[in-house]
Amino acid sequence: MTLRERVSEDMKAAMRARETERLSAIRLLLAAIKQREVDERIELTDADVVAVIEKMLKQRRDSISQFEAAQRHDLADKEKFEVQVLSAYMPQAMSVEELEQAVTEAIAAAGAKSAQDMGKVMAALKPKLAGRADMAKVSGLVKAKLA
Repeated sequence: MTLRERVSEDMKAAMRARETERLSAIRLLLAAIKQREVDERIELTDADVVAVIEKMLKQRRDSISQFEAAQRHDLADKEKFEVQVLSAYMPQAMSVEELEQAVTEAIAAAGAKSAQDMGKVMAALKPKLAGRADMAKVSGLVKAKLA
């Protein structure tokens, strides 16, 4: 079962269980997936769907910080619930040890010697770590190892 099919099945289950908040979050995800398919005229793979989910998670996290700064805890709670629902579709996160090993291997494979080679290392890591690690943390780790 593809990730898109799993999302569709979860939407049907949420409808049957009358979980309106969960249903709303899943519908937003399906709408974003369909929009990208229409825009690019392709059928999304699981990796593409994960990229859509990552983008939505980033938007939600940004919204949460803005709402909390404005003392709108009701809206922040709604966004937190959506983050929880969307996170369920993400692949298993990598441990810190696995992440460090992947960074070390990518640095060796790219032949990186200094911070100027960071782009090469990140380009090699991005497809491997998509959806499994926060790329901002990966970037910091690469920068620290190359310094």
